[in-house]
Amino acid sequence: MTAVTVILLSVLSYVIGSIPFGLLIAKAKGVDIRKQGSGNIGATNVLRCFGKPLGITCFVLDALKGFLPAALFPMLVQIDSTFGILFGAAAILGHNFPAFLKFKGGKGVATSAGVLLGVAPLAVAIGLLTWILVFKISGYVSLGSIIAAMIVVITGWVRVGQYGVVTAVALTLLGALTIYRHRENIKRLRNGTENKFQKKTKN
Repeated sequence: MTAVTVILLSVLSYVIGSIPFGLLIAKAKGVDIRKQGSGNIGATNVLRCFGKPLGITCFVLDALKGFLPAALFPMLVQIDSTFGILFGAAAILGHNFPAFLKFKGGKGVATSAGVLLGVAPLAVAIGLLTWILVFKISGYVSLGSIIAAMIVVITGWVRVGQYGVVTAVALTLLGALTIYRHRENIKRLRNGTENKFQKKTKN
C-alpha cells in the first residue's frame, strides 16, 4: 500500500462523487434541474420536481457515491478502514463541488449518509431517525438535515470508544460541511422565509 494508491483512490472517489445523478435524472425527463424548484441538483429537489420514485432513486444513487468509496475501497486494497473516511470525504467534496459543473453541486446530505453508513452505521441510523422526526414535525427538509448533522456529530463523540478519535473528528468535519452548505437555508429559517416541503402536484 503506497501513498500513490491512496491519492489515486481519493481522486477516483472525488470523480465518483462528482457524478450528478440528480442532473442526469432530470435531463432524462427533458428538464434542467438547475432551473427548477430550488435549483439544487440533489435528491430533495428531484423529489420536489418529479415525485417520490425519482426522488428516492436519486437519494439512493447519491448515497452510493459515498458508501462505495468509504466501505469498499479499503477492503479492495486491504488497508485500515479508517481510510474509508478519507475516500468518503473525497466523494462528498466531489458531490458538493463537482469540477464538471464549475464546482456548483449539491449539499451532500445523501452522499454524507452513504459515507456514514459505510463507517459508522449506528450514527447514520440515529441521524436518519432524527431527520424523519424533525421533518415530520416541522415540514422543513433543511432543518431536518441540519439537526441530523448535529446529532451524528454528537453520536460520533459519544461512541468515540467504538469509532475512534479519527472517525469522530471526521464526522465533526462532515457535519460542519453539511451545515455550512445549508447556510442560506439557516438565514431563511431565522427570517421565517424558508419554504416548507411541498409534494409535486399534477397539473
